[in-house]
Amino acid sequence: MSEMIKNRSEILFLYDVTNSNPNGDPVDENKPRIDEGTSVNIVTDVRLKRTIRDYLHDYKGKEIFIIGEIDDKGNLKTKEDRLNYFKDKDLVKECIDVRLFGATTAVKERTMTLTGPVQFKYGHSLHKVALTFVKGTTVMPSKGGLAQGTFTEKYILPYSLIVFYGIVNENAAINQNIPLSQEDVDLMTEAIWNGTKNLISGSKFGQIPRLLIRVEYKEPNYYSGELDKRIKFISDKKDEEIRDIAEGVVDITELVDSIKEQTKAINCIYYRVDEHVKLQYNGNSVHIDNILFPDIKLEVLNF
Repeated sequence: MSEMIKNRSEILFLYDVTNSNPNGDPVDENKPRIDEGTSVNIVTDVRLKRTIRDYLHDYKGKEIFIIGEIDDKGNLKTKEDRLNYFKDKDLVKECIDVRLFGATTAVKERTMTLTGPVQFKYGHSLHKVALTFVKGTTVMPSKGGLAQGTFTEKYILPYSLIVFYGIVNENAAINQNIPLSQEDVDLMTEAIWNGTKNLISGSKFGQIPRLLIRVEYKEPNYYSGELDKRIKFISDKKDEEIRDIAEGVVDITELVDSIKEQTKAINCIYYRVDEHVKLQYNGNSVHIDNILFPDIKLEVLNF
């Protein structure tokens, strides 16, 4: 394992969904989560962490503690089952998700409470969304004696452009003796992008990563905050009528100006932009490469 992280980072992640359910609410008919006061789509941090965990396990072969596994009887394994699996091992060193997100367990004689060095706010759409109810039928009956298939019903969003904001807190790792490494952070960054793209399921197919920025600071205990509030999606269409990223521009004026004000505190900006995203700064079309950060190192994320 590489050396423990020494630098704090902020993460800004933008992705969109088309005709899918980015995060269903199990206590409300699994509808996409929507703020009733603003009609803005909400996605929990748990959903993004699940995306990261699944990618790290399924595509990178990493050991994950919080994972849905089935036992020989077809039942989901419990936390106790997972703890028993790791009984002779150091759970923190073995499981990358514990090093990233922490863990809370209280099973018999084993108790552990770790605050994860990596934390995300709830994600939210940059515009109002239109909840759509879809009905269909299945070819096969649900049980014997029926002459035809059953009806299917689900709620989807025709479109939602969602932003997440997170922090990698080096102090949380150091103070709790969590050996979070730079390699772990790099893998998580990859998982945010590629994990979102690889959510190919009935409810999640249609999710595309659009913009990912990780601002790494050299100043200790320093971060800007609220990067998710420093970008806007501007479109000529009404919010609920938007159906594609091409129907608007992502305005990064406030984000860029904030970064410029903190140049001396920043070590490096890592980024990736989808080719279909149109960025705007001070009313002009730009690419991140074209924005002048004379004293800040920029590095493209290649994965």
